Amino acid sequence: MAAAGFTRVGPGFCKRGAGLPCSPSAVGGRRRGAHQSAGRSQPPAVPGRVRKAAEPGPAAAASPSSAPGPAEAADTKSYLWARYHEMKKLVYDLLPPGVCNLLNPAAIYANNEISLGDVEIYGFDYDYTLAQYSNLLHSMIFNTARDILIEQYKYPEGLGKYDYIPGFAIRGLHYDVKKSLLMKIDAFHYVQLGTAYRGLRPVPDEEVIELYGGTQHIPLYQMSDFYGKGPSLKQFMDIFSLPEMTLLSSVIDYFLAHGIEFDQIHLYKDISDAIKDVHVKGMMYQWIEKDMEKYILHGDETYAVLNRLVNHNKKLFLITNSPFSFVPFRKLDDKGSLQWDKISQLEKGKIYKEGNLFDFLRLTGWRGSKVLYFGDHLYSDLADLMLRHGWRTGAIVPELETEIRIINTEQYMHSLTWQQALTGLLERMQMHQDAESKQVLLEWMQERQEIRSLTKNLFNPQFGSIFRTFHNPTYFSRRLVRFSDIYMASISCLLNYDVNFTFYPRRTPLQHEAPLWMDQLCTGCMKTPFLEEMVHIR
Repeated sequence: MAAAGFTRVGPGFCKRGAGLPCSPSAVGGRRRGAHQSAGRSQPPAVPGRVRKAAEPGPAAAASPSSAPGPAEAADTKSYLWARYHEMKKLVYDLLPPGVCNLLNPAAIYANNEISLGDVEIYGFDYDYTLAQYSNLLHSMIFNTARDILIEQYKYPEGLGKYDYIPGFAIRGLHYDVKKSLLMKIDAFHYVQLGTAYRGLRPVPDEEVIELYGGTQHIPLYQMSDFYGKGPSLKQFMDIFSLPEMTLLSSVIDYFLAHGIEFDQIHLYKDISDAIKDVHVKGMMYQWIEKDMEKYILHGDETYAVLNRLVNHNKKLFLITNSPFSFVPFRKLDDKGSLQWDKISQLEKGKIYKEGNLFDFLRLTGWRGSKVLYFGDHLYSDLADLMLRHGWRTGAIVPELETEIRIINTEQYMHSLTWQQALTGLLERMQMHQDAESKQVLLEWMQERQEIRSLTKNLFNPQFGSIFRTFHNPTYFSRRLVRFSDIYMASISCLLNYDVNFTFYPRRTPLQHEAPLWMDQLCTGCMKTPFLEEMVHIR
């Protein structure tokens, strides 16, 4: 049991003596059936006023139906600000220097329990899985596709002045073709306000809401389907889509700046086709082959992973997308020429071209949880393998390394913790409805919005984190959880774990299971009785 008057919270203590009673879930009321210990403090006294032991504080005195006089309103205002400053001090007490750097960017994170000891066969996608590319490749893709638009599609030569903008877009964004809007959408189909762009300029929140019929919500029939495809709303899930989104935004920016009318559907298709040409016609691979040191990262670490798996008698295979329509597998000779004999089995050390997944499964018999496949594209690499064939899946998310380094900063940790505490304070104090209290609450809401914008901008000034909107998971994040058992920044993260290691997902609380969340701790809104006896179970 925790010492009386203290509740253990991570690296620090929630000081009950600071005026944080274990309060009820009902706003402003007392928990039914809960007992107040003799040493438990009452809500903080308002400065300049001595409260008798049995005297109710402003929270009890001011009900939504009452109309407090000027003195009571001033008293309530003082009480609200007293609670505010107590919470702010508590947040900093809870996060002493050195509490950051808790997350390891090289760790593997589990959505589902999986034991590597049960895995006999490891499969890999190639691009951004076995091969990690430098950002220089994105500039080459952007520049080449831009020149294709100018030279082959006869787009204005003025587009040649646009260069690739590293860090403009993030993966997982949606693009509304008919509205020319690039935006981030959460797991509940709501547009995150402040993240909608037409061209290279943000679209005001009011205009976004008006465009979607007075709401931020995008109905299911307009959203892309289960695999990210839809008639007018496209989701960019591929890392190669970063230069595509930037080129799309740059072209629209030029057309709007010069008053050029355009057909949104044709423009989207032209840009998509220009980007596709860079891949299908082999230009990208020619650049890489000419200067592998320049474009490929982590080559030694990838070799170390594969070598280690082979030494532990694991079977390995590589499957990468082919630009050809799927047909039966065809074998290649040593010179890369196609052979004509029918494929009845896949032989170790041989290379096969074309084909399809169903033939691959038929020829190998590799089904179920003994296979672990890694890829970066949640839909084309992982979804079918997990849902239809029972393979275990690992998502490669290179952005994870940068995001974790940001999360580990003192600025982010303090901003997020104070934001949660302030949110809980708003929830608890909203019963005060006199004019002065409303003004205080409005100031808190404005501060909360400023903090949310600050934390968003730490990740990306335009679109924020790929994993979260202000508080909800992103559409990308929800798909990541759905289609991957584990996820990591790169294949090299496997080197940090034994080949028989078991990954256990953390039990993250649902809303009704969350007595230890920061907003409840900091506002005294403990929803579970006898919390002191339970703090060691976290």
